[in-house]
Amino acid sequence: MDNLPLVSIIIPCRNEEKFIEKCLDSIVLQDYPKESLEVLVVDGMSGDGTRDIIRSYAQEHSFIGLLDNPKKITPCGLNTGIKNAKGEIILWMSAHNRYKKDYISKCIKYQKEYNADNVGGRMVTLPRNDTFIGKAIVNVLSHPFGVGNSIFRIGAKKPRWVDTVFGGCYKKEVFDKIGLFNENLARGQDMEFNLRLKRAGLKTLLVPEIVSYYYARSDFKSFYKYNFVNGFWAILPFKFTKIMPVSLRHLIPFIFVLSLMGSGILSFFLPLFRRIFLLIVGLYFLTNIYFSLKIALKKKNIKYLFMMPIVFASLHTGYGLGSIWGAIKLLLPGKKKD
Repeated sequence: MDNLPLVSIIIPCRNEEKFIEKCLDSIVLQDYPKESLEVLVVDGMSGDGTRDIIRSYAQEHSFIGLLDNPKKITPCGLNTGIKNAKGEIILWMSAHNRYKKDYISKCIKYQKEYNADNVGGRMVTLPRNDTFIGKAIVNVLSHPFGVGNSIFRIGAKKPRWVDTVFGGCYKKEVFDKIGLFNENLARGQDMEFNLRLKRAGLKTLLVPEIVSYYYARSDFKSFYKYNFVNGFWAILPFKFTKIMPVSLRHLIPFIFVLSLMGSGILSFFLPLFRRIFLLIVGLYFLTNIYFSLKIALKKKNIKYLFMMPIVFASLHTGYGLGSIWGAIKLLLPGKKKD
C-alpha cells in the first residue's frame, strides 16, 4: 500500500435520492486511504433530494465534493469531473451501484500489475424490488442469452483483456491521448470511448475480483423502456462518429428484429419469406425455451420456465425496436459526423 496514487472518483448522477446514499456509504467504507482519495459527485441539477444528500456527505467527509452538470447528461458530467479532478487516476463510479470495500484498492493493484490503461470489474446484478419479476430480470441480465458476451455482466474466471468494462479506472493520461467522452451521446458513451481507447493501442482489463452491485429495474414497463432506449443509443452514435462506436453484440437484437419484421411483411407477397419468418420464430422460440428451462432447473422453480421466455423476449425485442428507431433517426437529416 506504499506510494499510492491520488484517485479521483467521478460520479455523474441526476435524481438518484434512492441510491446515492448506498453508493457513497460503500465509498466511505473503502479500504483505500482517504488521504489518497477525491470524490467528485457531478449532479445534473437534480429535482429530488439528491443534492441535499450529497451536501450532507460533503460536510461530513472532506474528500467528497459536489459539482454541477447543467447539461444533465452523463458524458457532460464525466467530462466536468475529469476537468476538475486532481488525481492521476480517474475512477468512474455509478450512483446506481454499491461497491465492495476493496474495489478501489484492487483497481489500483491490478492496474499496476498489468500496466493497464483502464481496469474494471464484475457487476453483480440485484433486483430493486424483491419480487419474482425482479428476480427474473436479474437472471436475464446475467445470462449470455440475454446480454451476449458482456463479460462484466456474466463474469469471468480470471483477469482478461476486453473491449469495454462497467465504469472504468483510467490513467488520467488516457484522456490526454484520446480526448474526453463524446457529449453527443446521452448513452453509450462508455462503449464508444473504450473502443476509441482500444483503437489507439491502449488496453482495458477486466478483473472478476473487482466487484460492484447494480440494482436493476424490477417491473416490465421500466425494464422494456430502458431496453428500448439502450437499443436506440446503440445505433444513433453512428451519426456522430466515423468509427464503429459499439461492439457487434449490440447490433444483434437490431438484426434479429429487423429480420423478423422484414420476413413477416414479405411473407404476405412471397411464400419463401413465410418459411424464413417461421424459421426465425421457431429457432428463437426453441432457444429461448431451452435456456429458460435450464434456469428453472437451476433455481428449482418451475415458474421460471413460464416467466423467463417473456423477460428474454422483452429484452431482445425492446432493444431491437429501439435500434430500428435509432436507424430511422440516423437516416433523417441532422447533425453531420465529426
